[in-house]
Amino acid sequence: MKKKIILTVAVVLCSLVAIGFMMGVFRNNTLYLDPTLPVGQRVENLLPQLTLQEKVSLCHGNSKFTISGLPRFNIPELTMSDGPCGVREDCLRDAWGSAGRTDDSSTALPSQVVLACTWNKQLALQQGIVLGAEARYRNKDVILAPGVNIMRTPLCGRNFEYLGEDPFLTSRMAVNLIRGIQSQGTAACVKHFLANNQEYQRNTINVEMDERTLREIYLPAFRAAVEEASVMCVMGAYNKFRGQHCCHHKYLLQDLLKGEMNFGGVVISDWDGCHSTDEAVLNGLDIEMGTEGGKKYNEYYLADPFLQGLKEGRYKESLLDEKVRRVLRLIFSTTMAGERPRGAFNTKEHQLHCLYVASEGIVLLKNDRHLLPLDSQRIKTVAVIGHNAFQRHAGGGGSAYIKALYEITPLEGLQRKYGKKITFHVAEGYSPDTTVDRKKLLREAVKAASASQVAIVFAGLTHVAKEENGRWTGWDNEGFDNRTWELPWGQYELIEAVRKANPRTIVVVIAGPAYSLAPFAGKVPALLYSSYAGMEAGNAIAAVLFGEVNPSGKLCFTYPVNLKDVPAHAQTSKEYPGEDGTVHYTEGIFTGYRWYESRNIKPLFCFGHGLSYTTFRYDSLVLSSPAINPNDTLMVSLKVLNSGTRDGAEVVQLYIHDEVSTVERPYKELKGFEKVFLRAGQAAKVTFNITAKELSFWDDRQKKFVAEKGYFKIFIGSSSQDIRLTGRFELKETAYISPSSAKLK
Repeated sequence: MKKKIILTVAVVLCSLVAIGFMMGVFRNNTLYLDPTLPVGQRVENLLPQLTLQEKVSLCHGNSKFTISGLPRFNIPELTMSDGPCGVREDCLRDAWGSAGRTDDSSTALPSQVVLACTWNKQLALQQGIVLGAEARYRNKDVILAPGVNIMRTPLCGRNFEYLGEDPFLTSRMAVNLIRGIQSQGTAACVKHFLANNQEYQRNTINVEMDERTLREIYLPAFRAAVEEASVMCVMGAYNKFRGQHCCHHKYLLQDLLKGEMNFGGVVISDWDGCHSTDEAVLNGLDIEMGTEGGKKYNEYYLADPFLQGLKEGRYKESLLDEKVRRVLRLIFSTTMAGERPRGAFNTKEHQLHCLYVASEGIVLLKNDRHLLPLDSQRIKTVAVIGHNAFQRHAGGGGSAYIKALYEITPLEGLQRKYGKKITFHVAEGYSPDTTVDRKKLLREAVKAASASQVAIVFAGLTHVAKEENGRWTGWDNEGFDNRTWELPWGQYELIEAVRKANPRTIVVVIAGPAYSLAPFAGKVPALLYSSYAGMEAGNAIAAVLFGEVNPSGKLCFTYPVNLKDVPAHAQTSKEYPGEDGTVHYTEGIFTGYRWYESRNIKPLFCFGHGLSYTTFRYDSLVLSSPAINPNDTLMVSLKVLNSGTRDGAEVVQLYIHDEVSTVERPYKELKGFEKVFLRAGQAAKVTFNITAKELSFWDDRQKKFVAEKGYFKIFIGSSSQDIRLTGRFELKETAYISPSSAKLK
């Protein structure tokens, strides 16, 4: 009897021990589900439990905008959505058509070129917050934004999606955009890495540039996104770079991005941007999306072909694990992060943000005889002319397409605010429809202008894309570069006729940057640039025209007189659109205003230009020291006074000039800017910090940034040409700055 009891107790004890052991194992195997644990610990807990098939499933899309979840481990799909102008409407799971939902009309944000023209870093942060919150509310884990490609040619169909021609301005705005997006529990995906500066032949064109041009112009915004904003995702570009496709480019992805820049996030291909299993596996692509050519999801380059190569021993499993670790980190930082912001959608606050950005992003290019602002107490009749007066722009542009909750056109904005006081004579004037009677439209426009005290022509472009003679073409549209830089549809003839009928003619240009304004810029008294300013565009334009808002926008690009003045168009077709499948960036670092100043070419409107209804006076420039050492920070301060009679905002711009250099350098480069809001008569102190980094150039022999000892000038101005104050200081010793650590050596 005793033996039976002892045996029974032993069995029970062993069972309890076994159960306890198994429970401990189970608990250890599910640590990845605990959102309070560090992400890295969760990743390493889950990774060994995954099968080869499960790991590979995380490296490619399983629908248009998702990658597979891990059902065995209660991990949902990772969901992406297009940006940067807002969260796009949901499409069908396996096709580009609309899903037909009724709850996916979103806030239509001003395009990034409008945001860049605000030169307002705080608005960039807020735009990111709005975009991230709306994506989060719609259960999107990754928003494919921002776009930070540098404007090289005004013909690029996606310029409106980017932040202008200058790497410093682009970097500062992009960093805050990303920080805002990711503060909402949504991952940002900065794009398109790298040199996707034209849409013409974008899937095949090969870009050739020297290393200094890469380092000083086209890489800085991506570096800032990684090193300063900790962006979670980077999207590869369609084009080739030095002969290899960017989405699986060894130097760009492995050596620069993941090596030198220590990027710990996920590299995602642009949709249909992957072309090789070997290169994708070996050169740093983590997730393949949108591959076309009739391929099923399991036939993607990083799907079954990858799995088969692993089984056959052609690829090491460690290569797969490195990709999966990155993807799991993204998953545990977004969809499996535990508590994260719930998001918000179509709120009044979001709409108000759109109004602020649209208002601050309007650039007053010209205002002769103070025609603007208009006085609603004195003006009783206004002609509103042009197709863009009532065109809605949110529903176009390719992947920037937004199904807007609403969009206020310029005509609607004017009528809503002033319709009871002012009679508006409306005429279409021009139309993208080439079958219309243009002479009739012209006659109607002249009649409206003649019958009004003031005429406002809304010129520019739409995102129209259509097939002509068997070839698809578009204006300000993804996949197409604009055929010419002249405004189409007879707009020059229209503006000339309206101007003659009414000398008080104002032209508002709504288009991406930049198109030929020279035929009429010198003839009309007032000219504004607005671009695609989102759902509140019409209200913002009306407020600026009638002085409820004092314009404070500054150009984030240069408006040339002639296309041949643009560096990409100044030489041969090798520079644009390319010859034999290759485009050569022979202008090097001399892009945008750098080119115009180095060649003494006078632009129509310079980089940083933008007028106000008030005036600003700059004085009291103080440098903290006449000389600095390589590790020092130079403090530059000045006073800005609103010397006019209206409240307003000014963008104070700081440029650096190297007096003597062993290499050719631009005459000056933007290295600081601050936007200050001042009441009439109010003054404010503006301060900048300058380090050796801001003084440096890329030295390809030493593979470092170098700031050579010697004297530098500081230019403080209201634009790149309107310089108000100058200072001078000395860098006592040459500074060497390692690109991998961004520290002085």
